[in-house]
Amino acid sequence: MLLIAAFIFGVLTVWLLVLLCCDICNRSKGQKRSFFSLLSHYLIHRAASIQSLLQQRRLEQDSKNILQVQQSILQHRIHRNRNTEYGKLYQFSEITDHETFRNLHPLTRYDHFKEYIERISKGEENVLISERPTSLSRTSGTSGSYATLLNTRETMKDLQQAFGMVFHSILDVYPRTRNLQRTAAFYYPPNRSNSESGIPIVSNFPSPMTPTFKLTMYSTPAAGFEIATEPEALYIHLLFALKDRTLGMLEANFASTVYHTFALLQNKWEQLIEDIRLGQVNPKLKITNDIRLRLEAQLKPDPQRASELAAEFEIGFLGIARRVWPHLNLVLSVDSGSNELYGNHLKRFYCQGVPVYSPVYAATEGLIGVNLWPEKEKRHYLLCPHSMFFEFIPVDLCGEEQPQTLFLDEVKENELYELVITNAAGLYRYRMGDIIKVVGFHNQCPVIEFKYRWGQLLNVRGEKILEEAFYRTLLRAVSLWPGAVLLDYCCVESGLLGPFCGSSDPHYEVFVEIKGVRNLSEDQRYKLDQCLQEDSELYQSFRRKGSIGPVRVHIVAPGSFKELMDFIIANVGASCNQFNMHRILRKKEFLDFIQRKVIS
Repeated sequence: MLLIAAFIFGVLTVWLLVLLCCDICNRSKGQKRSFFSLLSHYLIHRAASIQSLLQQRRLEQDSKNILQVQQSILQHRIHRNRNTEYGKLYQFSEITDHETFRNLHPLTRYDHFKEYIERISKGEENVLISERPTSLSRTSGTSGSYATLLNTRETMKDLQQAFGMVFHSILDVYPRTRNLQRTAAFYYPPNRSNSESGIPIVSNFPSPMTPTFKLTMYSTPAAGFEIATEPEALYIHLLFALKDRTLGMLEANFASTVYHTFALLQNKWEQLIEDIRLGQVNPKLKITNDIRLRLEAQLKPDPQRASELAAEFEIGFLGIARRVWPHLNLVLSVDSGSNELYGNHLKRFYCQGVPVYSPVYAATEGLIGVNLWPEKEKRHYLLCPHSMFFEFIPVDLCGEEQPQTLFLDEVKENELYELVITNAAGLYRYRMGDIIKVVGFHNQCPVIEFKYRWGQLLNVRGEKILEEAFYRTLLRAVSLWPGAVLLDYCCVESGLLGPFCGSSDPHYEVFVEIKGVRNLSEDQRYKLDQCLQEDSELYQSFRRKGSIGPVRVHIVAPGSFKELMDFIIANVGASCNQFNMHRILRKKEFLDFIQRKVIS
């Protein structure tokens, strides 16, 4: 009997191994990879799929019991930090539920926490939170001010799980992503620094290097993810991505990174082809010898692929992504908010015909929501009730210092609110400044759409034109400039120019990077002012009274906004992997920089 059982077990094992090998071969899409590499990719893929399914089921359950989940997460955080200096000051031990929390603790902004965070960064403990923070992160300052925030194991875990949470949705909507195709991840580590007490100051967005065993899923070898300078890192990511004809996905935190990567490809394609032809890393690339040697060990001359790529590049770059990677399934990158413009460029030009999926709504403060509907054009996010304790300020009350807030079960569909969060890293009743719209509900939980940042509006006389509204108007005006395509833009209120504004009437100065035309007539530039008057009755009223002067439009040199982005990052100290372009400039040094780029 034992021999029979052993024989049956052996046959079943062989049969399962044969099935496994067949499944791996079917999913490999003819890639020239070792069986061990494919097996590792297969096992990681299956494990991630199962984990994602379990996380989605948990989210589904949470969305059916939002009050209980919210109450639990709030009590856990309040109880854990009740003996901190801050917890004693704000009577955490007397907070029994969300109502008493709202009554005992004021609404806050960054200035409320700034001194506490500075003390923690210098090494003080038990100040805001009971644990030592794992790291610090700096915000990109799109609303005009910059903040340094704490990260804890819990906030980092939430962010890491968010990307896993949406994995199952990707597999459902885009079944070809089940194949064992590699992903090109356009990521480069920020320059690391430490606070006075040695706490790392880093981006809190997940890195492809964490955990390292997942690197088999990416086209770039491990050494490529160690390059900290953006041009060199993106070049290497492109080099290894272009070598792989079977590439399945492009991935970056933000659509701006993907867009700038394709712009680099358009400028450097001849060098990249030569490297692929010779099996080398460009000798002029500024990387360390150690990284160069490790990368070149992964390269072999491939003249056939080089010729194939050259033929496609010589045709042009419209739809280039699908032409050089015929099996490309998806671009995975956030393209909402200030990244919408870059996402549109990708969909209409470089990545024509390739879906773009914006998976998460997150910030330096932590995870806010996940997009479980990859197939939808609108970017809608289900709030994650387990990651933050949420409150909401009706948009009409945002101007008040201490308005009455609503809880998760009290918001209404089609209404606008400012988000207020309590996270796991010492922010209590914190006004983020994000204005969101409730577009529906999934079970009990709100589904939201990001609209704009509070304070990101143009307002020289009380007209208050929102960033999003201005962007829509600008797009309409550009459509009236024959042949013009808007690549990037920013604007300022004339007061920032001081005595150099050139007009006695306050007005807007708009800087645009466009292609298709070299210059604009005064009549064409005035189209933007006309469109603004048509779209805003209040703006039109001020214009007719002469209280506001006409918009001034300036064309900047190609690549100026990429240089502006690098300049802002260098000045702010924010991570390049979590930077959002400033559409309304609030600092004179940034205005001075873009003014130097004006060509018309």
